[in-house]
Amino acid sequence: MKVWKIRVIHGPNLNLLGVREPGVYGSTTLDGINQQLQCLADDEKVEIDFFQSNSEGALIDYIHQAYREEVDGLLINPGGYTHTSIALRDAISGVSIPAIEVHLSNVHARESFRHMSYIAPVCVGQICGFGAVGYQMALQGLLNCLRG
Repeated sequence: MKVWKIRVIHGPNLNLLGVREPGVYGSTTLDGINQQLQCLADDEKVEIDFFQSNSEGALIDYIHQAYREEVDGLLINPGGYTHTSIALRDAISGVSIPAIEVHLSNVHARESFRHMSYIAPVCVGQICGFGAVGYQMALQGLLNCLRG
């Protein structure tokens, strides 16, 4: 049985989860989200690693590293870079690793500038609006894609 290698990438300000606008982003901390994903990954026999940075360049470097390590899939919450970073979009596109974009809030029901994603067109899917459980939904969706 293949052991899938998945990388979870958390963008800017996600290190403040549980503190930052809990009415929008919920009360689950980033560590809580990662622990929930780790439990699911263990059940699914998936190798999973987590990375968070507030720096666009560090996120891009981590995506490039995933390519060199022959990672099978990415879950990414690009945070505010969703709406601004062509460089992050190009990194995902350039490595050709299946990715799913995740957002805690429903970005399409918020301010108009959040409706446009540079990242979504280079991903196999986007999950938003389900809070912390959206990450688990994204992992299940990614595994379904990988398993064919």
